Amino acid sequence: MGKTIRLKKGFDINLAGKAAPKIASTSSLESGETFAIKPTDFHGIYLPKVVVKEGDTVKAGATLFHDKRNEKIAFTAPVSGEIIEIKRGEKRKLLEVKILADSNVEYQEFRKYSESEIQSLSRETAQEQMLASGVWVNIIQRPFGIVANPEETPKAIFVSAFDTHPLAPDFNMLFQGQEKAFQTGINILKKFTSGAVHVNVPADNQASPVFTSAQGVELNKFSGPHPSGCVGVQIHHLDPIGKSDVVWTIGPYGVIQIGKLFLNGIYDASRVIAVAGSELKEPQYYSTYTGACVKKFLANNLKQEHVRVISGNVLTGTRIANDGYVGFYDNLVSVIPEGDYYEFMGWIAPSAKKLSVQPGLGLFSFLNYKKEYTLDSNLHGEPRAFVQTGVFEKVTPMDILPTFLLKAIIAEDFDEMEALGIYEVIEEDLALCEFADVSKHNVQELLREGIDLILNS
Repeated sequence: MGKTIRLKKGFDINLAGKAAPKIASTSSLESGETFAIKPTDFHGIYLPKVVVKEGDTVKAGATLFHDKRNEKIAFTAPVSGEIIEIKRGEKRKLLEVKILADSNVEYQEFRKYSESEIQSLSRETAQEQMLASGVWVNIIQRPFGIVANPEETPKAIFVSAFDTHPLAPDFNMLFQGQEKAFQTGINILKKFTSGAVHVNVPADNQASPVFTSAQGVELNKFSGPHPSGCVGVQIHHLDPIGKSDVVWTIGPYGVIQIGKLFLNGIYDASRVIAVAGSELKEPQYYSTYTGACVKKFLANNLKQEHVRVISGNVLTGTRIANDGYVGFYDNLVSVIPEGDYYEFMGWIAPSAKKLSVQPGLGLFSFLNYKKEYTLDSNLHGEPRAFVQTGVFEKVTPMDILPTFLLKAIIAEDFDEMEALGIYEVIEEDLALCEFADVSKHNVQELLREGIDLILNS
């Protein structure tokens, strides 16, 4: 039996443009379609070493690059095709490996297992196949939110089976019909821990049967505003992380991909993503592959050209170009108005169009929380001194003090960082603090700097 957790702290950002419950296209590949894997999506990589070159042809599941510090961790091709570009930035930092996809995906073959063979499979054998195929990098290790170390043994594994971010996709749409693959993935993951595998679902009976029917898991129910869907918040209320603890987290897609690997013997990167936002004519779902180019999703679908395209959600996602690529862990593309304009005295003028975490001067959003808002990327202010308002604590449903933690990071006070909970959080857990911050600090960037200080100390 799992637990039921009711959270009161937090804040829901209700944006216009949610994806309509329909899948707009099949996963068939168009002529000239490209895909990319970006090392920048993965924290904890020491130095990605490319093992392919431009002009090479690869199959889906073939290694593109690996971690130079741990060569067993492979990052593999989502589709078959030709390597058309290995894009590098300053100091030759690897940014993208681009693939011109074949019209029909050819798969590198791995061993497939029957259900009875999976039950008796050893951890070592399962781990070897997961590392070689590329599905391993779906597993994220806490503390620090880095790609899991295969030499570690987690005290527990956590799967958040719902999302509360703005414009979050419906998991019933993303994972429908994947019960068998999900259960197989759970059975594989259980080999890596002597503790529980926690599957966390919403308490409002909207959870997909893919998750509620899973066997051999702790099924926990959560209710409350965002960030109740963030796995770090869930861990905090179920089994908090200490300095010497190791836990793993993995999204439902990763669990399903692991299941398909052992059932079918292939690295299956096919997936459904949501393309949503107020600036789309038809926000909806698309069937595609990991690392898809967003160009075809936006073609003839924009209300205007002056938009910001985000791989992921508006709180934690990454800005990409109109022909950029969806991040490895993202199942959402958000399209909102660009906010590069100056608004004279905008923060003080009375308005019902702006959204505020708390009642404030000139803002009336607190009168109607159910209203859908069309928000742009404008900061409505500039960075300033760190003002302590207490709002961070109001939107963080954890027993930590975000304001003092961030100040400890600025001061590079390692003892204070540890005492104030840096082992329990990554960027998504404090993203609402950045949205609510009147001082306009890059809270998530600052938190990652603190995490890197601890990692490299």
